[in-house]
Amino acid sequence: MSDKSPSPLEAGIHSFIDLMGKATVWIGLTMIALVAINVLLRYSFSFGSVWAQELEWHLLAALILLGMSYALQRGDNVRVDLFYANFSPAKKFIVDVVSVLLLLAISLYFIKLSLAYVGQSYSILEASPDPGGIPYRWVVKALIPLGYGLIALQCVGELLRLFRQRKAGESSHV
Repeated sequence: MSDKSPSPLEAGIHSFIDLMGKATVWIGLTMIALVAINVLLRYSFSFGSVWAQELEWHLLAALILLGMSYALQRGDNVRVDLFYANFSPAKKFIVDVVSVLLLLAISLYFIKLSLAYVGQSYSILEASPDPGGIPYRWVVKALIPLGYGLIALQCVGELLRLFRQRKAGESSHV
């Protein structure tokens, strides 16, 4: 294996995050269909459902929390390139590594904080307070540590990629 090809771990992380991104596409399409059906039923037949409206919010949470790592992998995150564009490759590497390490630390912290939150919700089998709402609210809350776990995993994959590319760049100058 050459220095330029990703390790099995890096490739596996990339593939898994890619798979999660494809799943979020289906979540998004489901959400769009659900909203369209809810609007049609509400305005054409004066029929509304608390359960269906809550499901829209739950799907939105899933879309965001499961899609963040995919957006990060694809470089669709927001960043300020005003100064970065003029940095040397060495400075860019440092900024990238520090940024990924900070995001990894924040992700791990959010996971730690959210586990008790999800555990409490699960222990009381939290449900919607609205009549006809969705039961098992802990399921949507469980997406919080899962979503940040995916970001942490993407951070590991990104660190592997950065160091592999750095090593490949150095070996090509020898």
